[in-house]
Amino acid sequence: MPNLTLTGKVIITGSIEAITGLHIGGAAAGLDIGGIDNPVIRHPVTREPYIPGSSLRGKMRSLLDKHLGLEANKSIQRQPPVRVHECEKEQDYLECAACQIFGVTPGDQRRDWTKLKPSRLIVRDVLLSQTHEATRRLREAKTDLPFTEVKWEAAIDRITAAAVPRQNERVPAGAVFSPFEMVYNLFDLNGTGVEKDIQWLEYLFKAMELLEDDYLGGYGSRGAGKIAFREVRVLLKSRAYYEGKVLEPVVLGEGDTLRDIKSDEFADKIRQNLGD
Repeated sequence: MPNLTLTGKVIITGSIEAITGLHIGGAAAGLDIGGIDNPVIRHPVTREPYIPGSSLRGKMRSLLDKHLGLEANKSIQRQPPVRVHECEKEQDYLECAACQIFGVTPGDQRRDWTKLKPSRLIVRDVLLSQTHEATRRLREAKTDLPFTEVKWEAAIDRITAAAVPRQNERVPAGAVFSPFEMVYNLFDLNGTGVEKDIQWLEYLFKAMELLEDDYLGGYGSRGAGKIAFREVRVLLKSRAYYEGKVLEPVVLGEGDTLRDIKSDEFADKIRQNLGD
């Protein structure tokens, strides 16, 4: 039987700043937003906008797939279908950073090898910061809707030049969501060690960098969705930490921006501290 041992967790925290207006869509039904065509997702209790972990995770995986040149070989049955990458063969999976970090779909009878192939990455939802000055300004501002603005756009008929207006709800530029948290698990499968898990960690930071230079949510080609990771802190909690043998997690890196984090230097620190 396969034996999976958790040897440690790398925990990345910080805040996310909206550099331009941010639109992550939510369902219109049940939201008191006065007929907005495209509302943002809001917390069901506080009614404040937030960033779903699935949105962060999905966009980072998509960008990493493209960066690595991976084939979009799987179709998710929606209308229209959504094409994504997943390794078809176990040998390909063993060398695929994207599938190792973000996981593969289990239970496919045509791919029995997908069983017991864990995702290494957990991405939490990120709420609007309750302590940042930007949130105080949003509370006091006379925005179109609580914490958000309404951006009018128009689709122009190429023949008649007739305009069809529409409304998009966005979180204004400058909003800060905090704390974000990503947890990267280090697994030892069948006694093979965690060396590859340590090496693949670099691709997670690469995906975060790619996201900063792309966009999150909708309408990115029209200016929305540029974000920046701020106040980034990276910790290692080893197996010894969870067993009480080590009292404090190891600080792998911290900085005001993602560019301040020297992720290429993490590997040696992780190797040195996993055995403590």
